[in-house]
Amino acid sequence: MSEEQKITEEKLAMDNQQLANENALPQKTVIENEKVLAPKEPETINYKPETVSMEAHNQPNVHHSKKWKDYLFEFIMLFLAVTLGFFVENKREHYIEQEREKQFIRSLVNDVIADTAKLNSIINRRIAREQNLDSLTLLLNSDSPGTHTDAIYYFAVTAARSLLIRFVPNDGTMQQSKNSGAFRLIRSRIIVDSIANYDVSVRNILRQVELEENLIQDYRQSSAKIFDALIYDQMLDADNNATRLESQPALLAYNKSELHNWNYNMFSIKGLNKANRRDARLLLRQAKNLLITLKKEYDLQ
Repeated sequence: MSEEQKITEEKLAMDNQQLANENALPQKTVIENEKVLAPKEPETINYKPETVSMEAHNQPNVHHSKKWKDYLFEFIMLFLAVTLGFFVENKREHYIEQEREKQFIRSLVNDVIADTAKLNSIINRRIAREQNLDSLTLLLNSDSPGTHTDAIYYFAVTAARSLLIRFVPNDGTMQQSKNSGAFRLIRSRIIVDSIANYDVSVRNILRQVELEENLIQDYRQSSAKIFDALIYDQMLDADNNATRLESQPALLAYNKSELHNWNYNMFSIKGLNKANRRDARLLLRQAKNLLITLKKEYDLQ
């Protein structure tokens, strides 16, 4: 090979090598650029925590930015809510107490109505009793009591009986109210005083009933010396009701002192019978007035 050909080949080889290097340079640059750009991804990821940190740091500024008017408004709203709740609860309790008061008054009205019916019956029975006691006294102290012993024995038996003339009040509501303090539910002082006065009058009659029972016991002891108990037994039926005999049963042998003692006991019974009749009328009038007042005050039919 000549010297000139050799030089030509070497030059051609150098040109090819230079061209290869120039073609490889962009790939290396791209790779290098990718290597340079790759670390930028964490910067994007770390951006969010910085934002969150800034928001968390700036959040207290929202509270500090409230004005005194905002706090005053919140306080007023809270105060109104508590006050409204208090008034609603108080209104509800007031309504419940009013209903309990009306229920107590209705029950009391029913008891007083039952009392008026009993009092009317007792007053009429005491009027008849007074007439029988007067007849008994007159016949036994007559010149010839032995000719009227059928009537004397009948009146003597009934004189010792007090069950039909005894007043037993319907005081269940009254007693319950005393034990439970239901009187405090009544708002009107006038109503409270009227009920209390009625109860006092009832207690007074009950005390006189006890006194009457003691006088009847004294009457029975004095009658045991004048009347034959076997005759009493003949006058009673299966239901213990007294019937008037058709015959003239004999009286026991008694003296003037025993008759005087019997008359004194009879006088006491008649006097207390009149007093109880009088008090029963007063109580009846008081009961009627109480019913009128209660029905008007509570609009009851």
